[in-house]
Amino acid sequence: MSNGSESATRPTFYDVQEVADMFKMSRMTVYRAISSGELAAVRIRGRWLVPARAIDALIETATRQQATTASAGQFGGLA
Repeated sequence: MSNGSESATRPTFYDVQEVADMFKMSRMTVYRAISSGELAAVRIRGRWLVPARAIDALIETATRQQATTASAGQFGGLA
């Protein structure tokens, strides 16, 4: 039953300030990522909200790319 308690404590959406805090960047950088399509978001009554799933996908993609690059020896590996 951990899914029920996890969804109760974890938000479904994050506002721009929360995303900025999460990634230690400015709100403007988050707005630019939304505007360019790099970050999925929905606008509700003038407020941009980023789905938690979009954050999860972003982290997964970045982690996968970093692991692939590291295994290819591009970040200080012995090649």
